[in-house]
Amino acid sequence: MTGRERRNSLLKRVRREKWMFVLLTPGLLYFLVFKYVPMWGVLLAFKDYQPFLGFIKSEWVGLEHFRVFFANPEFTMLLRNTLLLSLYNLIFFFPAPIILALLLNEIRMAFFKRFVQTLVYVPHFISMVIVASLTYVFLTTEGGVVNEFLFQQTGSKTDFLTNPDWFRPIIIIQTIWKECGWGTIIFLAALAGVDMEQYEAAIMDGANRWKQTWHITLPSIRSTIVILLILRMGNILDNGFEQIYLLLNPLNREVAEVFDTYVYMVGITQGSFSYSTAVGLFKSVIGVILVMGTNWLAKRFGESGLY
Repeated sequence: MTGRERRNSLLKRVRREKWMFVLLTPGLLYFLVFKYVPMWGVLLAFKDYQPFLGFIKSEWVGLEHFRVFFANPEFTMLLRNTLLLSLYNLIFFFPAPIILALLLNEIRMAFFKRFVQTLVYVPHFISMVIVASLTYVFLTTEGGVVNEFLFQQTGSKTDFLTNPDWFRPIIIIQTIWKECGWGTIIFLAALAGVDMEQYEAAIMDGANRWKQTWHITLPSIRSTIVILLILRMGNILDNGFEQIYLLLNPLNREVAEVFDTYVYMVGITQGSFSYSTAVGLFKSVIGVILVMGTNWLAKRFGESGLY
């Protein structure tokens, strides 16, 4: 087929499916305007950006900002805090929606199941500012519900909000409470597609509910779990700016400061736009590497992966 024939074939397809392309246009424009065009700003990481000189005239410094960042004594602290929070999220939060979806799937009363689903979905729509306020109300030493209870039982109070040892557990509990229910949606949809005849055959063979879950349910949604794990690995250095910033204070900074809050501090409050862009670019590169590596491992173990 010649180039002219290919073009004519493409035009015919566009005319035939024109309304489909019209529906596709808003999504394409969104990604073009908000995802691809801003990539031009990544060049700031390689310049010594000066607002009065502008983007074009600012001096090109190459990898200087990256060298400064890696030599910064705080780099080790930031990397450790970010990776530890991400690891705790993978260990405690990632399985939580799967477990909750499996429990919801066992409910046979349709009304009660919808009621429970509504309850666990609601926290997702609550602002993180409100979540932080609720955390303060519960845990503050000045009239906090938890501390008042501890004082009545033990005669002492615990400073949860400024104690570095409590920062990570609080973050993980907040994340599970807020997002666990919303995360079940995908898994419940995957569970709806499991062949019921497999359960009937397992019952005939004498399998109990645990064995049915282990040998039928989990293998049936394994591909969904793997894909979501791959996507999660791409955001492993993203711990949620708002959530951490609202609980960050000088007393717990040693364990609370992560890349997201550090970028805000040096980029917005100190005006080091090029340096903060370099830090953000470092995060993005690590995310891409982790996605590609996890996808490769998934294929090695027989899963389809993302691509």
